[in-house]
Amino acid sequence: MDGRSIYSQYIKPSWTPPSWVIGLVWPLLYVIIAVSFSTVFYSAYKKQISWMVALPFALNLIFNFAFTYIQFGLANNFLASIDILLIVVTLIWALLAVWFKAPELRWVSYANIPYLVWGVYATTVQLGITYLNR
Repeated sequence: MDGRSIYSQYIKPSWTPPSWVIGLVWPLLYVIIAVSFSTVFYSAYKKQISWMVALPFALNLIFNFAFTYIQFGLANNFLASIDILLIVVTLIWALLAVWFKAPELRWVSYANIPYLVWGVYATTVQLGITYLNR
């Protein structure tokens, strides 16, 4: 049985969004992430900002990409919960780093508010799934 089949059998919190909402939200978030994160990486590459400002953005991408594999490939709710918490923590770190250390890129913090809101919401869903299926 594949991870998506297993996921469909989990008990989910009542606030879990339908799959069509997830399919609508993520492409929009990925556009925001692509534009804003690449701006941060390019600025670090051009030595306009420190690589330490870019570090939490890189970590966020790693945790973000790992989530799908952990949740659907490994079908491990506990690890997925840890991973999604790391996604939110690194995103907050990233937005604060750019806000305080690269004021010329503060728009990146504003642009990623939808990603942060969705990340916090998705975290509550994932933690609920983990709790309900323990």
